[in-house]
Amino acid sequence: MLAGEKLPTPPLWLMRQAGRYLPEYRALRAEKGGFLDLVNDPEAATEVTLQPLRRFAFDGAILFSDILMVPNALGQKLWFEAGEGPRLAPELRTRAAIDALEPNPAILDPVYATVRGVAAAVPAATTFLGFAGSPWTVATYMIAGKGSREQAEARRMAYGDPEAVQELIDRIVMMTIDYLAAQVAAGVEAVQLFDSWSGSLAPAEFERWVIAPTVAIVEGLRARCDVPIIGFPKGAGGKLAAYARETTVDAIGLDETVDPVWANAQLPTGLPVQGNLDPLLLITGGAALDAGVDRVIAAFADRPHVFNLGHGIQQDTPIAHVEQLVARVRGS
Repeated sequence: MLAGEKLPTPPLWLMRQAGRYLPEYRALRAEKGGFLDLVNDPEAATEVTLQPLRRFAFDGAILFSDILMVPNALGQKLWFEAGEGPRLAPELRTRAAIDALEPNPAILDPVYATVRGVAAAVPAATTFLGFAGSPWTVATYMIAGKGSREQAEARRMAYGDPEAVQELIDRIVMMTIDYLAAQVAAGVEAVQLFDSWSGSLAPAEFERWVIAPTVAIVEGLRARCDVPIIGFPKGAGGKLAAYARETTVDAIGLDETVDPVWANAQLPTGLPVQGNLDPLLLITGGAALDAGVDRVIAAFADRPHVFNLGHGIQQDTPIAHVEQLVARVRGS
């Protein structure tokens, strides 16, 4: 489908399908420890990646990892505070702090071991997807040292010291190309670039910090391997068409705020799309969920389409509602 084939029934996977809404995930995490303990344990991370396939027979398996593994490999210390999310140190507010980073790519070796484990176990009919964070989104965490409201620290630095931010973005680009190419070599069949915070940027900044780095990754990765690339610029809105044209990604992921009818009209003819059911609608379930699924499928009836959520599945999502979604998409 990512090659442009329109299928009678859209293939289906869900962002964050391996995770906290599954009781088997919660049990394994309680046994193994914190989130990073799971990510860095290839046997456990392989099991987490496979768990949702056993329950729902999704058409795609998404690698269980985190977008902040790249900052960790670039030299920032990474940890997770209970109830508060990721932390990175030192905060990269100056060029000197960026220049002081000492990369350690070997930190990513457990991820590649997980890829090999999943590739050996995933059903032949299931597409195995790897991923990385897009440079702008990754940079926002590296600059602030954590997730930040409106990404204000990174945006201010991009205006006030664009040369320093460009240096950081360039480092992220190069590490990301290596990271994704190694995932492909280990066994993933497609990759997704998550730009979760692209919607915080003004149009000119979007061109510099979202589109240009994505172009660099797409070109660098294609020079090393032949793999479909899904771009997911969350919040891009009216800039989606320019993103699609200029980055030349193989498919576009749409967040839940995008009108699928509008997207179908605005995006290049024949470009595969992925999405874009509201994760909260999945929590709601019932007739509202069925109607939402039908709207998304109808909007992309004449275009290659991977059914997915508009962002990650939330931890309080009922298992029965995921089962309902799968049945509705597949017409059963």
